[in-house]
Amino acid sequence: MRLSTQVRPISYLKANAAEVLSDLADSRQPMVITQNGEAKAVLQDVASFEQGQETLAMLKLLALGQGDIEAGRTRPARAVVERLRAKAARPDD
Repeated sequence: MRLSTQVRPISYLKANAAEVLSDLADSRQPMVITQNGEAKAVLQDVASFEQGQETLAMLKLLALGQGDIEAGRTRPARAVVERLRAKAARPDD
């Protein structure tokens, strides 16, 4: 994805806001908005934003897990499953 193909001045956004929003939703490509020739903002559709946030959350979980592995904070899967089964079999306290 090349952001350079979707660069528009803020005046374009002001004059064509509805069209810009429609294009963002259809193309799912972000748009760079410039002010005085300088990139100032990136617009993207909500679905793409949410997908990006979910991806970042997953990457964070993977990084935390990798940190646990490197620190030796792990348990065999069988021991975890047995502990969960034992907990589920106990009546509510």
